[in-house]
Amino acid sequence: MSSMSKLATPSNRRQFLTLLGLSAVAVSCGTGGGGAKNQTRTLRYQGWAGSVILPELAEDLGFLEDVKLKWVGNTISGPQDIQSAATGQVDFGGAFNGAVVKLAARKAPITAVISYYGVDKAAYNGFYVLKGSPVHSARDLIGKKVGMNTLGAHSEAMLDIYLQRHGLSQADIKKVEPLVVPPVNTEQSLRQKQIQVGVLGDILRDKALQTGGIRPLFTDYQLLGNFSAGTYVVNDRFLKQNPDTARTFVTGIARAIEWARATPREKVIERQIEIVKKRGRNEDTAPLKYWKSFGVAETAGRITDKELQLWIDWLAKRGDIEKGQVKASDLYTNEFNAYSRKDKSSAARPTSKSGS
Repeated sequence: MSSMSKLATPSNRRQFLTLLGLSAVAVSCGTGGGGAKNQTRTLRYQGWAGSVILPELAEDLGFLEDVKLKWVGNTISGPQDIQSAATGQVDFGGAFNGAVVKLAARKAPITAVISYYGVDKAAYNGFYVLKGSPVHSARDLIGKKVGMNTLGAHSEAMLDIYLQRHGLSQADIKKVEPLVVPPVNTEQSLRQKQIQVGVLGDILRDKALQTGGIRPLFTDYQLLGNFSAGTYVVNDRFLKQNPDTARTFVTGIARAIEWARATPREKVIERQIEIVKKRGRNEDTAPLKYWKSFGVAETAGRITDKELQLWIDWLAKRGDIEKGQVKASDLYTNEFNAYSRKDKSSAARPTSKSGS
C-alpha cells in the first residue's frame, strides 16, 4: 500500500491525475468522498471468452495507472454480470441499458458510470437466416425460434421493436420464440437448423458472413441508427467508499474508447490479440481480426438521458416496470468520467511501457 500512501498528499494526487490529462476542476472533485489511503485499487470483474473488454484494453494501455483488474471468470450474460455487481460478487459489470433499467427498478444499489458498447455502421447485431429460408418478413417469424445470447436484454429488445414496427399484435409477438444460445454456438445452431434465426454481432457476424450461406433479416443499426446500447455499472457502496479509484477506472475506460477511435483498426486488433495471448486462457484469437468498432456513440462514453429513456419506455410498454417507476437521470452519473475533449490527443498515446 506504499503507492497509496504517496497518493494521500494533495500534491502527489494532483501529479497522478495530471498524468491522465485531467482538468484542475476534475482534480478538486477527486478529493471528495472517502480517504484515498483506504480505497481499494483492485477491481474484480468477469470477462468474455475470446474477447477483450474495454477495461482490459484500458489496463493494457496503462490508462488505469495503478488500478488493477482481477479476473474472476467469464460470463455470457449482461444481466448476470450487473446482478453480480449489485450483490458485490464483482466490482463492476456491464449490460444492455434495458437490463440496467430493469435491475435499478428493483431498487438494486447500482449506478451506471460509462457507456461501453453501442451500435454503428461497423458494430451492430444482425438477425440472420439461412439463404434458402422462407423467413423474409416479421410475420414469417411467427412460430419460429430465434437464438440469442440471453433473454430480456439487447437482442430481445431489438426483436420486439422489429415485430412491433411491422404491425404484429402482442398475441402474435408471443408466438415468436426467443431462445438462449451461446454466441459461439449461434452460427452452428443456425446452419444445423436447430433455430430459424440467429443473432450475430461484430466478430462472429463477419466470420459467419465470410463463410457464406446466410442473409440478414434485419439489423439493430437499421432499426435505430447510431446509439450507445450498454453501460458499466458499479455498486453504490463501492462508489462512495472508493471515489478516486472509480474516477481512475472510468476515465481510463473513456481514454481507451477514444484511443480505439483514433488508432488504425489494424493496430487495435493487434493490441487485442496481444492481450488475449498474454492472459493465457487457451482462447482462439482468430475471430479478433474481424473487430471493427466498440460502437460507443458519445464522446468518451458519456451517458445521456436518451440512452436509458428508450428502454424505460420499452419496459413500461411490456409491463416489466410501471410507468414513472424510474427516472433516467437517476440511473447514471458522469461524475467519475473526467475525460474532456482536450484530452483526445493524449488518449491516443499509451502510457504503459508496453504501449510506447
